[in-house]
Amino acid sequence: MALTAETESRLYRSLRVAAGAAAHLVALGFPVAVAVLARPGSSECRWGRGRGRGEGRMSQLTSPCASLPGLFSWHPLLMALAFSFLMTEALLIFSPETSLLRSFSRKIRVRAHWALQLLALLCALLGLAIITYNKHLNGKGHFVTWHGLTGLLAVLYTGGQCAGGVLLLYPKLMKNWTLAKLKLYHATSGLVGYLLGSASLMLGMCSLWFTTTVTGASWYLAMLCPLVTSLVIMNQVSNAYLYRKRSQH
Repeated sequence: MALTAETESRLYRSLRVAAGAAAHLVALGFPVAVAVLARPGSSECRWGRGRGRGEGRMSQLTSPCASLPGLFSWHPLLMALAFSFLMTEALLIFSPETSLLRSFSRKIRVRAHWALQLLALLCALLGLAIITYNKHLNGKGHFVTWHGLTGLLAVLYTGGQCAGGVLLLYPKLMKNWTLAKLKLYHATSGLVGYLLGSASLMLGMCSLWFTTTVTGASWYLAMLCPLVTSLVIMNQVSNAYLYRKRSQH
């Protein structure tokens, strides 16, 4: 029996609501789990001596926490806060189904988006500074892994994206561009930045620190977290801008 258009629309909306709710839970749950694992500020260094995915053995003397215990532990938490919680919530604010501020005006939602994005950038910059200084203390190379390079690119891209968002506040600065076109480019380029951040998180979960702390099914479950939020954000941006623009031609 074929479903009516109205039934399909309701079913699709219900699925989007469920997916959005899952994204909210995952966005918060992931950094909470990372905080439990990393124990930020603690002098304890939860570091195994096993073999990580794609990495060799490493002794306690060359672990990320060896030179200054407690310093490295802030890096995974700050990055998880930036790219999992703050940035996800900054984008979900514009979700028509699951935005926590959907009853407020668009002006308020835009301001909240700006605040969350700036907080995400601040956390990412602090996380980058901490891991850079920690590597300096340990005498290790900077940005020599895919995780490090992707993380650096994600942080720099986020900074550029925040700077580009100023054009939406002052569209008269771009006289040859319509506001609709600026919104489209900001949303699509922001999606690229979000996916870079998610990729950095996933590569970080392949590091020796994470794979010796989280093993088995828990590791695969953790890897699903950035995937879930990325799919939800991709669907939101596509429906709001890309599909709508295509239907107008």
